[in-house]
Amino acid sequence: MARVICDMSISLDGYVTGPNDSRENPFGDGAGMLHDWMFRTGTDEDRAQLQGMAGGAGAIVMGRKSFEKNEGDGGWGDGGPLGDTPCFVVTHNKPAARYPSVFTFVTDGVASAIEQAKRVAGNGAVGLHGATVMQQALPLGLVDEIRVHVIPVLLGGGTPLFGTLDSSITLERTNAVATPAATHLEFRVVR
Repeated sequence: MARVICDMSISLDGYVTGPNDSRENPFGDGAGMLHDWMFRTGTDEDRAQLQGMAGGAGAIVMGRKSFEKNEGDGGWGDGGPLGDTPCFVVTHNKPAARYPSVFTFVTDGVASAIEQAKRVAGNGAVGLHGATVMQQALPLGLVDEIRVHVIPVLLGGGTPLFGTLDSSITLERTNAVATPAATHLEFRVVR
């Protein structure tokens, strides 16, 4: 069965966006560099992390806000965030507009979206895209691994990756790689 992996870039103080994030300002104020390690400033080690992230994905689960912010001015084109990789969008209401067939809009919660994604992912991973989806899935015991790419910046506000938890969640560190652009940390969720 597919593993469910949260794989996100974060600031040292734990934010995935800066303050005032919107469709027009998707990273928020001061947070444009959170993804530079993937493209602009990355080393061979950083690119290996990116390949591990994208290459192993069999499906993606994202929230409606992440979907809308990442849609951009030109829309999704013919595919989703990873081309033809199936993407399940957790939303309260299905959109009236038509989107590429890789998108499935799920209105009955994150657990249903993850279950559907696991069925189509096969031996690939289910990648969680967006803080809200992760914050909903983690307390439900639906996340198997957390991978964070810590960027050396303090944003002081924005969207935190980890929200308030009802109880502690134990993690086991499985990997750590430091580059000039990011510190890549991988954890297994201990059950």
